[in-house]
Amino acid sequence: MKVFKFGGASVNSIARIKSLPDILRSYTHEKILIVISAMGKTTNALEKVAEAFYSQKNEIAIERFNQIKKDHLDIESGLDPLPSGSRSRLADFFTEIEWILHDKPVNGFDYYYDQIVSIGELLSTSIISDFLNRSGIPNQWMDVRDIFTTDDSFRSAKLDWQKTSAKIEAEVSSLFSEPNIVLTQGFIGSTDENENTTLGREGSDYSAAIFANLLDADDLTIWKDVEGIMNADPKTFPEAQFIRELDYDEVIEMAFYGAQVIHPKTIKPLQNKNIPLYVKCFLDPNLPGTKIHSKHVTRLPSIIVVKQNQTLIHLRSKDFSFVGEAGTARLYSILSRFQIQANLMQTGAVILYVCVDEDEEKIGKLAEEADTLFDVELEKGLTLLTVRHYRQEVLLSLIGSREIILQQWSRETVQTLLR
Repeated sequence: MKVFKFGGASVNSIARIKSLPDILRSYTHEKILIVISAMGKTTNALEKVAEAFYSQKNEIAIERFNQIKKDHLDIESGLDPLPSGSRSRLADFFTEIEWILHDKPVNGFDYYYDQIVSIGELLSTSIISDFLNRSGIPNQWMDVRDIFTTDDSFRSAKLDWQKTSAKIEAEVSSLFSEPNIVLTQGFIGSTDENENTTLGREGSDYSAAIFANLLDADDLTIWKDVEGIMNADPKTFPEAQFIRELDYDEVIEMAFYGAQVIHPKTIKPLQNKNIPLYVKCFLDPNLPGTKIHSKHVTRLPSIIVVKQNQTLIHLRSKDFSFVGEAGTARLYSILSRFQIQANLMQTGAVILYVCVDEDEEKIGKLAEEADTLFDVELEKGLTLLTVRHYRQEVLLSLIGSREIILQQWSRETVQTLLR
């Protein structure tokens, strides 16, 4: 049993969708569960639909959604028209959203976000499943909302592992009797009340890891439009190096510091059952890709992560008393309440520094809350440079002539906040 995940970039055009059968023909005798994301920038477009609807700009929301419908129907037509039954399924999904858009919001934004945005995966998988069937790749389409049971923490739903495991055992395994391929959605689930939910950042990768864990898969492959995992963003660093092999812990560290690799919550279900993860290139499936596994990997190159648009928050004790454990604990409580990740923290006798991603709304709430204990000052427009397995010459070349605001070192990692 294998699990494949194809992201939005791998299915964002007719040409790329048409490349899928050739990849899958190399695995003719394997049982494969395939998880597919929404096409291209569909999620972003659906977010704008949700925002317009929640602002009660229904006409704008409907107009934006009509464009999404047209884009998907154009792709479907470009892949050859679907059978009437398949087009009916697409129509049902369109209607599901249109009912919402002709109404008025009576719940919170996160609720409507999940009801609207989740449709992207359902549309993409319906179109691709039928195209693959017509291309000689028989597969069974499955609505993951019938399988993944979550709580009602909309936009960041928590999986009910026990209920989901029972459903996979009862309903999914039997689908592989014939054909060998089951195709489903990432990113989404459903509550016990059949309300759509989404699993948060990198939800499709996480969905694939959940399936791999609960199906005891041999491995999980995430197909991307790059050779594999690099030691830096090749768009910023053209000399970035391909990394052939990584261990689970290293990938988690990279993701924690902001590298656009694999989210830590994706790694954990695999790590728990020692299931290897491959990151491969769908543009050239013959490339080996990156293998991620439990065995410790040494002699890695310096791994470089750059985060722009950082804000440094200065929190100074109002009465010049020591910040101490109470002040630090209060800060962590505030960060948790407003779901703000501290990218870098440093403490002094009467001052705390915390570096966060720029988000005016969240930072404003944090500053207002912290003002009862601290004098608050904000420093914006900074850059956070993180280098793992650093070498001095690499670090100095990256810093250049920029001013260092804060710097922290450990055996493996150095973080430098720059102006």
